[in-house]
Amino acid sequence: MAKPKFSLTPNPTFKAKVGIPVPGEGAALVEFTFKGRTREQLKELLDDKEGLKIDAVMQMVSGWELDDPFDKEHVEKLLDNYLGAFDAIQDTYLRELTEARTKN
Repeated sequence: MAKPKFSLTPNPTFKAKVGIPVPGEGAALVEFTFKGRTREQLKELLDDKEGLKIDAVMQMVSGWELDDPFDKEHVEKLLDNYLGAFDAIQDTYLRELTEARTKN
C-alpha cells in the first residue's frame, strides 16, 4: 500500500467509518465526511461548553453515506434515535484527527 503524500496543508475533509450503536444489533458502520481542523480550531470546538450536541456534529461533519440528506434536522433525528451516536461520532473524529497527527 502506498504511503499518503505528506503536505503541511492537510486536506480540508477526511472520511472515516463510525460504528453507530444499534440496540440489540451491535454497531452499524456509517461513513462520515469529517471536517479537518487545526489544533487551535479543535481546542475552540472542544471548549464550547454551551453548544448542543447537534451543533457539535454539524461543526465536525460535512456529510455521510446515508440516503437521508445531511442537515440539522436529520442529525437531530440520528441523535434522538440512537443514543450512543454522538459519542461514537465524536470519538471517531478525535481519534482520526490525533492519529493522523501522530502518523504525520
